[in-house]
Amino acid sequence: MDNNHTVRNLILWGLGFALMVAALSMVFVYVPTEKESGIVQRIFYFHVPVAWVSFLAFFITFISSILYLRKRTTKWDAIGCASAEIGVIFTTLVLITGPIWAKPAWGIWWTWDARLTTSLVLWLIYIGYLLVRSLATDSARGARYSAVIGIVGFIDVPIVFFTVNLWRTQHPTTIIFEGGLENSMLITLLVCLAAFTVLYVILVMQSTSLKTMEAEIKHMKNIQSD
Repeated sequence: MDNNHTVRNLILWGLGFALMVAALSMVFVYVPTEKESGIVQRIFYFHVPVAWVSFLAFFITFISSILYLRKRTTKWDAIGCASAEIGVIFTTLVLITGPIWAKPAWGIWWTWDARLTTSLVLWLIYIGYLLVRSLATDSARGARYSAVIGIVGFIDVPIVFFTVNLWRTQHPTTIIFEGGLENSMLITLLVCLAAFTVLYVILVMQSTSLKTMEAEIKHMKNIQSD
C-alpha cells in the first residue's frame, strides 16, 4: 500500500514537473506573440488555467461538502477543506493576473465588470468558508457550517463562467470554445491547463493527507485525555 502510494506520488510529481517545463517553454518560446496585445497577452496562458483550477477546486469542495454532510466522515471534510484552500489561492492569482492583463488592454487596473465582480464575490465566499472553520470553537460544527457554505457558494461558479454571455462586459468572450485561437495558441493553452490541473491534484493530495493526519492525532489526544 505504501509502495503504491509512493510510486503514484513519484509519477504525479514527474508528470507535473514535465508538463510545467513544457508549458513554460511553449509560453515563452514556442507560441508567437499576439499582434494586437503584444507580449502582455502571454499572461493569458496563466490566467485561464488558474481560473480553471479555481473552478475545479470549488467543484471538488462542493461534492466533498455534500458527501461530508451525508456520511460525516473526516475524509470528505479534509478533501473539501484542502480543495477550498487551493481554490482561494488560485482565485487570488486570477484576481492578480487579471488586472495585470487589463491595464494595457483596457487602460485601467480594475473595473466593476460583471465577471470581475462575480469573481471577487467568489473569492470572498470561500474566504468566509475558511474563516468559519478557523473561528469555530467546535471542529465538527465548523466542518458542518463550512460544508453548507461550500455547497451554497458553488452557485457563484457557473455565474462567473457565464457572465460574458449573460451580460455585456468588457471581458473577452469564451473564444476558446468559439474557435478563436490559432492552433499553436490552443495547443499551448491545453498544455498549460494540463500542467496546472496536475499541480492542483498534487497539492490537494498532499494537503488532504496532512489534514487527515492532523485529525487522527487530535482524535488520539482526545482519547488519551479522556
